[in-house]
Amino acid sequence: MKTTEKERVLTPAEIKRKEAAEKISAQMEQDGYRKRELTINVLQANILAVVVMLPFMVLAAYMFWLFSDDISFEPEIPVFIVFILAFALLAVLHEGIHGLTWGCFAKNHFHSISFGVIWKALTPYCSCSEPLTKKQYILGSAMPTLILGISMTIISTLTGNFLFFVLAESMILGGGGDFLVILKILMNKPSGKNAIYLDHPYECGVILFETSG
Repeated sequence: MKTTEKERVLTPAEIKRKEAAEKISAQMEQDGYRKRELTINVLQANILAVVVMLPFMVLAAYMFWLFSDDISFEPEIPVFIVFILAFALLAVLHEGIHGLTWGCFAKNHFHSISFGVIWKALTPYCSCSEPLTKKQYILGSAMPTLILGISMTIISTLTGNFLFFVLAESMILGGGGDFLVILKILMNKPSGKNAIYLDHPYECGVILFETSG
């Protein structure tokens, strides 16, 4: 998860996105929009992500333990290695689904989508450099967790494989930051009729552009 600009030096990619966002902001304000930043700091994300996603994790666990006929669990080193590789692959896929969904909505499509890795946290990320509507941004934010969390829960339930269950829970918890941003958006209703949302260039959150009336 990204920290604020004051806490660290921005990477070249973040600086580039920041400059692009500033140009968009200047144009939007010239067109009569007001800007509000809806962001979440690291401490909030780490704590609240678990709280927000806990009901979904409990539901997945309930389905797994109730409907799995034959639960298998083999705590061996090769299984652990497979889990790490599968988790890494699913984490990358998570960001790919973000990009695929937002790219379908953006006017410049996938030219507005960029990917990268925060190496200090070994965390891949996806960013959209084009403003989107509320529904478009929320759908793109939620889609990875919906697809991966639900599909892995179904697979783990049908197979009774504990490894798949842990992956399912990981994919649900991994969407905590996305759902916190969604909640932030839903809790901050625009004051005017028109509102669009721009992915924040270096923090966890969005930039809301809204008209005054």
